[in-house]
Amino acid sequence: MTTVPLSAPPDDLTDTEVARLRRLAARSHAVITAAQQPGGAYPACTSFSAYAGYAWFRDGAFTAEGISRYGDVASADAFHDWCARVLASRADAVRDLVRRAGTAEPPTVKEMLPTRFTYAGDAGQDPWWDFQTDGYGMWLWAVLAHARRHRRPLHAWLPAIETAVDYLCAFWDRPCYDWWEEHVEHRHVSTLGAIAGGLAAAADSGHLDPDRADAARRAVAGIRSLVAAEGTVDGHLAKWLGADAVDGSLPACIVPFGLVPVGSPVASATLAAVQRDLDVDGGVHRFRADVFYGGGQWPLLSALLGWNHAAAGDTASAWRHLRWIAAHADSHDELPEQVADDLLHPEHRQEWLDRWGPVAAPLLWSHGMYLILADELGLLDSRPQDFS
Repeated sequence: MTTVPLSAPPDDLTDTEVARLRRLAARSHAVITAAQQPGGAYPACTSFSAYAGYAWFRDGAFTAEGISRYGDVASADAFHDWCARVLASRADAVRDLVRRAGTAEPPTVKEMLPTRFTYAGDAGQDPWWDFQTDGYGMWLWAVLAHARRHRRPLHAWLPAIETAVDYLCAFWDRPCYDWWEEHVEHRHVSTLGAIAGGLAAAADSGHLDPDRADAARRAVAGIRSLVAAEGTVDGHLAKWLGADAVDGSLPACIVPFGLVPVGSPVASATLAAVQRDLDVDGGVHRFRADVFYGGGQWPLLSALLGWNHAAAGDTASAWRHLRWIAAHADSHDELPEQVADDLLHPEHRQEWLDRWGPVAAPLLWSHGMYLILADELGLLDSRPQDFS
């Protein structure tokens, strides 16, 4: 079994550590596929009280990207099949939502597509911060990246892709909850970036009809103009339009979603601002005001920032993030949602422990992001693997 060369490994990286990092990649694949449901859904975390029984397009899109890069085509296919069924079952509802988008009585927040679904693809019955558009853009990007990487036919997924494109073209500029299920009153730059990334991938795929492709490109152009005018401050991307704070999700606007080009002044300033305000020793916080479990560091955000550093040619920083993530795997080589080494607001940790119990672990999104960064640094096998 051949492997690609490691990408500029640090001088102190030993063969023993390389083997350990590769074992964590294999363990990440095992954790994800063991939790994957028979219908294809990737649960967020099967053991966490608030997440058990539910799957998100957002978490799943990145998890599927990691699995696709690892070479498990069947697992990624099954997830995308599940997403396509979820959207196909709502095609009529989306057509009605789109029809009403420009009327005097547009759809209410409660009428919009949910952000999380049961494993069977139904809307959840528990109260949740449910109107988020980012996941639909992320799924478009992920399914098209997977299809291109493994030369998968798109005909089974195309109706759902068209439904997602129509939905996002109609509602991309509407305020909604962000990646963290907060602040429904704002238009979040990371959300806009995910939508732009998905719509651009769909428009460039060559599989949309001309009218849809044109609509997608117009939406992407509108997003770029809006973010340039209202979503940047001091030369870097901001948490939401008109804000001056940054968010750990903002690097996704560079890689993978391409809202701003790698190496551009805005991209470089954004990475620098995130590193300055949110990165501590390789672990990345969500945002400075974060009180969720005291505001810890998130392995998935460390992987995202590392992915961006790798794309920008800063492999030393990328390795630093990968090693930090690996150092925070537990004795079973499982990765949590966040770690408590450097809490921003420790006085709030106990209230969340009392409310929801211990931090979610293993979080499939964390493992999926580890696989992505490991692949960027040459730690994954170079050939598609047979998991049948």
